[in-house]
Amino acid sequence: MPTLAREEYIEQAYLFRGLNSRTEKSDPVQVVMRHLRDEILSTTKLPIAIDFLLAELTHVGTMATAMKKIGHYFAPFQTFLVEAAEDESGRFDMRRALLILEYEASFRAESTDPISMFFFQFETICQNHLDYDYGLRAMAEDGVYDQVWRQWILSIRHRVGLVDIADLVYVHSEHYLSRRNKREQVTGVEGEGEVPDIVLFGEKEGRIALANRGKEPMYLFSALQRQLNYPAVPRPAKKDPVDDLIPKMVKQIERLETRVKLMEDEQRERGIDLTQFYNKDK
Repeated sequence: MPTLAREEYIEQAYLFRGLNSRTEKSDPVQVVMRHLRDEILSTTKLPIAIDFLLAELTHVGTMATAMKKIGHYFAPFQTFLVEAAEDESGRFDMRRALLILEYEASFRAESTDPISMFFFQFETICQNHLDYDYGLRAMAEDGVYDQVWRQWILSIRHRVGLVDIADLVYVHSEHYLSRRNKREQVTGVEGEGEVPDIVLFGEKEGRIALANRGKEPMYLFSALQRQLNYPAVPRPAKKDPVDDLIPKMVKQIERLETRVKLMEDEQRERGIDLTQFYNKDK
């Protein structure tokens, strides 16, 4: 799919941020989305996309199905995140998906660098234990990557897990190529090491990848973010248990008051009035 105009991604980030913050107050998603639709710039195509999402939420109850149908607007990786969040069998919740989508849309508005986007999306999959096969296929269909990138991403789908991501980055970097050439000059023997068919990463990325071979993938991503200022995948803030303490106490007090009232009614001659528990609608 082609990339969108910068203003589209800015408004997308606003939409995802609004959905995340306002649904936290237990407001229905449809209601929040209708309000956000009025706030979105009417000069963008996002209001039309929101109408389509609302219709799908009303009839099907999911957003990912609608995002697939308008794949010319939402990137496949965005749809992949929403679908993973809507999967009841998974542990990836919608709040985390919306947070990542907000950051990703903001990043798309500022940069079209395929290397940065690759590391951001791949870290998202690793960090949240998402499906590698499906996730990499969604990445390959993203408009930020050219044909060379797409072929390489698809080629590593079945190698991830067997080969470390640091090894894959290193072998396809300029640093690996320069080290290979130096070895040939020193030894005088051609063919010292495999020649990479595709060189996608620079000298610095290759050096960092070499230093992180055999380590946890998250160390590689962290080093790239420290050294080269690559975007980090956001993590939801841990909720303070004290915030839930007062609502829990209120509910417990209400239950105690109900029990005390029942005990007082039982002590009286008339006993407990059971009609208060009847369903008045029947």
